[in-house]
Amino acid sequence: MAGYLFGPAEKVPEEFNGGFSLYAAAWPLVERYPGHRFQTGLWGTWMHPQYGPDRKPAGKCYTDVEGGLGWWRDTHFPTTTPKFIMGGVGPNFKWIANGPGYGAGTWENPRGQYGVAQLSPWLLFPLDGLNLKQGTCGELFGYGYLPLPLTNPKSVTAGKNVPTGNQCWTLFLNTANFKGPVAFFTPFFWSQATLENPEWAGLMLDAQPVGPNKAIQMETQYIPAMMGTSADGKVYARVAPTSFPVTREGYSIVLHRITAYKKAALWDDVQRWFDGGAPADGLIKPEASAVHTFRQGGGSSWSIYRPRTQREDKVPLAWKSFATSFTPNPITFGYRWNEQLTRRNGSLVTLPEYYRLDTDGKKGQWTVVSPKEVPPELGLTQYRFETPKEKPQEPRTTPDDPASCWKKPGPAAGPFQARLGDGSVVTYYWYRFADQPAMLNADLTPEEREVVQKRVEKLHRVWTKDRNYLAPPEVGTLASLDPALIVTPPRGLEVGYVPIATRQELVGAVSHPKGQEKARP
Repeated sequence: MAGYLFGPAEKVPEEFNGGFSLYAAAWPLVERYPGHRFQTGLWGTWMHPQYGPDRKPAGKCYTDVEGGLGWWRDTHFPTTTPKFIMGGVGPNFKWIANGPGYGAGTWENPRGQYGVAQLSPWLLFPLDGLNLKQGTCGELFGYGYLPLPLTNPKSVTAGKNVPTGNQCWTLFLNTANFKGPVAFFTPFFWSQATLENPEWAGLMLDAQPVGPNKAIQMETQYIPAMMGTSADGKVYARVAPTSFPVTREGYSIVLHRITAYKKAALWDDVQRWFDGGAPADGLIKPEASAVHTFRQGGGSSWSIYRPRTQREDKVPLAWKSFATSFTPNPITFGYRWNEQLTRRNGSLVTLPEYYRLDTDGKKGQWTVVSPKEVPPELGLTQYRFETPKEKPQEPRTTPDDPASCWKKPGPAAGPFQARLGDGSVVTYYWYRFADQPAMLNADLTPEEREVVQKRVEKLHRVWTKDRNYLAPPEVGTLASLDPALIVTPPRGLEVGYVPIATRQELVGAVSHPKGQEKARP
């Protein structure tokens, strides 16, 4: 089963083109992890550049930020609890950056592993994505992106006469145990495409605003299902148990407070601060914010189909027979459920599992049926969706060459280890911010990196992790990150240093460090 669920958000004025934030529910979509074919996001959006009618990239140029909560085929250490990735996409997916040290390509041919720089000194970002606390079920995960002027604009990029802007699109989180900026896409991650396509200069996210009226959807690429045809030619299907979070009142909240911002929401105050003015408090200006409201509606293209089925032949579920979109208040979106066709199980509601393909001379739809209506000889009611046996995932690693950017100039302290709820162990070190591998691969001179270092030190002193940056939610409760990811800088490295993951592996495969190095003076 695959397809999209659609959120019916109203538009806001186009001048709110300086980033966004939202609260998305996090929950275990399936009862058992169905193996590495499983790929689905939870509710989220796509942040594309905003172009004028007469200024667009020539040719095909798909680029955006489309990360969020979910499960991916390349996740090494999955559980039924979702993870979060940043999901920056360079033109036409040639480059993908999901977090510090995590992206497309190989270390011999990186295509995104160096695209994100760690900013927070209090949050460790694993190489396999950002972990939520195990057992999260319906709590709201707040995140968004706003640009910060951490770097300066450049007129020359990697030795060529194409410019690089200074929009450092920064991930902000609002969770129960961490709040504030986490990491940012380096401007070079976006502008590197212009080295081969100089006609795109100034049109990537290092320089362009973003469209405020984005698609609000839940994208599902694979949920297991079984199909069978009865003796009379009717086709039946069973879908792996799939659930949504449910409140005590019986409805689901999946999205809340989707906000679009003007660039001035943070940028102007931070720029004045970096230029020698008073410290910026990090509070996003309400007058530079526009909250989307939801209208009635919102459909589904979820379909059940066999592999290699053409798009036009995919048949949708009768979604509205058991799900009704619902707005408990104007800035919150969710569903009410047909109690006869769904099954309540504590804080989850499980969707119908059994369907029959009904056509009535048209394209048809998958109609909900009871297990008793499914011919027993098809074996669908006896089938059990179990986690398949797979080979243990290989560790996620980083270069160990003494001459690599991971070792030269290298970390200031470590190694340290964090044991996560997904069964993995992350080995990490503390790097001076400007010496982290992403900054060494951001097309910045040593002098330019030192400028950014001084700015980041200002942020570390003033912008702490225990106060609001994004406006708090008005409904529900906040989700928590895996507690093992909340870290404390070593003594003497509280300002200007960041934790960088260098290895992640399953607990049984861990090679224990011989000891912790002392901090370098």
